[in-house]
Amino acid sequence: MALVWGLPALYLVLIGLLWAFQERITFPAPRSALPDPQDVLGYGELVELTMRDGTRLRGWYLTPKDGERRRKTPETSGDLRRPAPSFAALLWFYGNGETVGAIWPIIRDFRPPNAALLVLDYPGYGASGGRAGETAVYEAADLAYQELLKHPEVDPQRIYVYGRSLGSAVATHTAVTHDIAGLILESPFTSAREMASRHYRIVPGFLVRLGLDNMANIRRIRCPILIFHGTADKLVPIEMGRALAAAAAGPVEFVMIEGAGHNDTYDIGGKIYKDKLAAFVK
Repeated sequence: MALVWGLPALYLVLIGLLWAFQERITFPAPRSALPDPQDVLGYGELVELTMRDGTRLRGWYLTPKDGERRRKTPETSGDLRRPAPSFAALLWFYGNGETVGAIWPIIRDFRPPNAALLVLDYPGYGASGGRAGETAVYEAADLAYQELLKHPEVDPQRIYVYGRSLGSAVATHTAVTHDIAGLILESPFTSAREMASRHYRIVPGFLVRLGLDNMANIRRIRCPILIFHGTADKLVPIEMGRALAAAAAGPVEFVMIEGAGHNDTYDIGGKIYKDKLAAFVK
C-alpha cells in the first residue's frame, strides 16, 4: 500500500517542482565577467542599459570592423563635411547557457564584418543585474533595439536580428514588435510547450507556463529569414527548424549544417556558415 500511494505522491511532487521551477530550468542564468571589447578586440565600447525597474544590463556595441576609423574621421571634400556612412546593424541574442563573456570569441570570428553589432547579457546573466525570465528577456530585447536607434551611424532600415537556441524566441519577439530588415535563427525550437513535451514527457502540456512561441511569431514575420540547423541536433531536432521554415510568412532560406549538433554549428559550419551570415546582413 505504501508503494501504491507513494508513487502517485512522488509523481505529484515531481510535477509540482517542474511547474514551480520551469523558468529557472529554462533560464539557468550563468554569471561571468564582461571583458572590455577594447582589450580583447581592439575596438568597440561597453554599453549599460536600464530596465523599468532599475535593473542594469551590460553588453557591447561594436562598429563594423573598419567602421571605427570612418565613424571618428568622416571624409571631407573642400569645405563640405560629408556625413558619416550609415551601417547595417545586428542584434545578437545568445542561447540559454551562454554569456557575452563566454562567447565573445564566436562574436569576433563570425560577426558580419559590414555591420555594427549590439549584444547584451540578459537580466540575471553574465554581468547584468536582475532576474532572468521570459518577460525580462523581452524587455531587454526592446531596450537593445532602441539603443541601436540612438547611434547615428546605424541605418534604422537595416537592423537585423540573430537568435540562437533560446535566443531564437527573443529574436522572433523582436521581429514581431519592431521593424527589422531580416531575421537569422540558429537551432530554433517551435515553442516551450513542444520542447517540454519532448524532454519532460511526464509533464502535462497545460502546466507549461512559458510561451517562447516561435511558431506563432514566425507566422507574423514577413521580412527575409535565414535559418541554420544542425542535422545531428539532439536537443532541438532539425524537424523543428524545418517546421518553422515551412510556416514562415516571408521569404526563408533553410541551411542544414551536416553533422552539427546543438552547440557546434559554428565550428562545423565554418566558412560556409560565416559567409552565409555576412551575405544575408547587407
